[in-house]
Amino acid sequence: MTDSFRTADEISISDVALKAGVSVATVSRVLNGHTNVREPTRDKVLAAVAASGYRVNELARNLRTAESRMLLTMVPDFGNPFYAAIVRGIDSVARQNGYFMLLCDTGADPGRERSYFDLLRGRRADGAICLDPAAVQQALAEEAATLPWVACCEFDPAAGVPYVGIDNFQAAGDAVRHLLSRGHRKIALINSGHGYLYSRQRAEGYRDALSAAGVDADPAWHIDLDTLDYAAGESAARKLTRLRRNRPTAVFAVSDTLAIGVINGLRGAGLRVPDDMAVMGFDDIAVAAQIDPPLTTVAQPMRELGETAARLLLKRLREPNAHVPGVLLPHKLMIRRSA
Repeated sequence: MTDSFRTADEISISDVALKAGVSVATVSRVLNGHTNVREPTRDKVLAAVAASGYRVNELARNLRTAESRMLLTMVPDFGNPFYAAIVRGIDSVARQNGYFMLLCDTGADPGRERSYFDLLRGRRADGAICLDPAAVQQALAEEAATLPWVACCEFDPAAGVPYVGIDNFQAAGDAVRHLLSRGHRKIALINSGHGYLYSRQRAEGYRDALSAAGVDADPAWHIDLDTLDYAAGESAARKLTRLRRNRPTAVFAVSDTLAIGVINGLRGAGLRVPDDMAVMGFDDIAVAAQIDPPLTTVAQPMRELGETAARLLLKRLREPNAHVPGVLLPHKLMIRRSA
């Protein structure tokens, strides 16, 4: 029987070894996550696994190794499209390395997050990637050395947990400097709640860029919200349009969902974007380039954030005693017609 007519269940580990040109023992070490395999060899084995359709007997392996081959991804808001691309990146790397991903909705609730971490304590999951607010993560920071987890997007470098994210202070400053370069001096900030570390960092970047340009920000230009949804951005826009004195000519919103809501709110008030008020977002979610006008925004490398978080976690699982550093990825300004 040729490989083309064999089912995945009929493909053996010996077939994978033959296809990869390595020993059965090497294939076994790769599939069980051992560290004593060179990366080129590991990649060759994983490619052979994918090409042959070989399926690991998860139950048998779990009984031998006490591994679940399960990674948790803890997300505070399933409704935010920003997280979707990150989750896809995590899932891609997890599957390439023989792991499954369990998506966990925490609602930014420390109690719910702790219950998911119980899966790590009970060895029902091997590791976790946490996208919850830094304030929530801090409740678990004391277990950073004993539980294998990685912080993604939200992170506190002092917590001792491996992390991946961007420089939010610099990115927000770049956004405001772009608006300043277009002649705007009255720039509003629509921000999320202070429970998020990124929101504090972006607010600081906003203030620093204005201060460096000699601009005193009117407190009425700064609106803090407790959500990132479209309706909240629309409501914030209406509040800005009601300013009788010193109304801003531009808005920097700390997420694209808020920025899109702002554009709808301005349109509802009879204002044109960018003629009457420019709008700048943050994230570069898929719909940002499709709205009218297309949204100028700060692009985060969302899929790469997820892929990097997964790789950091896998390194921590393979080398429990190794130092896993934090990683900052580059951001990019996407200049479109809204600002």
